[in-house]
Amino acid sequence: MKNQIIASRDNPQIKVLKRLAQTSSSYKVEGQVWLEGEHLCEAFLKAPSVTGAQLQKIIVSMSAKPRWMRLVEVCALKAKTDKACEAVVLPDNLFEYISGLPSSGGVGFVLSLPDQTNGGPSSVIDKTAHTLVLDRVQDAGNVGSMLRSAAAFGVTQILALQGTAALWSPKVLRSAMGAHFALHLVEGLSAGDIVLDVPLLATHVHAGAMLHELQAAKKIPNPCAWIMGHEGQGVSQILLDKASVRVNIHQAGQESLNVAAAAAVCLHASMTYAPCL
Repeated sequence: MKNQIIASRDNPQIKVLKRLAQTSSSYKVEGQVWLEGEHLCEAFLKAPSVTGAQLQKIIVSMSAKPRWMRLVEVCALKAKTDKACEAVVLPDNLFEYISGLPSSGGVGFVLSLPDQTNGGPSSVIDKTAHTLVLDRVQDAGNVGSMLRSAAAFGVTQILALQGTAALWSPKVLRSAMGAHFALHLVEGLSAGDIVLDVPLLATHVHAGAMLHELQAAKKIPNPCAWIMGHEGQGVSQILLDKASVRVNIHQAGQESLNVAAAAAVCLHASMTYAPCL
């Protein structure tokens, strides 16, 4: 693997890396994704990625280089590494300059962005997959948490409508803690794109079948598509009208579940109680 050392902030590569690390939508412009920190980078190395993303560059600080170069060499990366993959070594203070974290750990990966254009494989919706639909969920922390729940509870596909936080942004990646690499993700969709062969279940605060009653009766289909809506406005009327079932989560006190918590409750119920159809 080729190595190069960069010591100047004025280097064009440093400017690109800083944008990738600190600007949420930069991956759409650059066509690359930035992973930072030991947990995320290790998650990429170890996961049987379904995203198709490939490692293009390993960015390490001087002090972190020995450990990470050994780790990369130990891992079987051939299927995950671009042919031109290289290691870029930075002085510790320069790595901190590009970092989006208070404590970076001195390692970051630059990945190719899965192709979601012109019918690329990452733009194809699997109509039969167990799915989570994100309808304009704006908070990056919520989106990342929902991806973690999805990966934990057997969902294989995420469909994100326009207005949802950018799925490959640094904040969503950090919050999802590696869940991206277990999921097929399609973003930038419209409500009209949500045409699936599995039942659609939409969460609704004030109406619909009670989740615990559906659980008790074992009437939660699996696979299905759970629709989670905007933090303030909920699921759009267009998607509510498409849903086979509207689902209400019983709460003993005031309405206090945020959308990420609601998703975790619903996805767990879907995995735990539903018969596989």
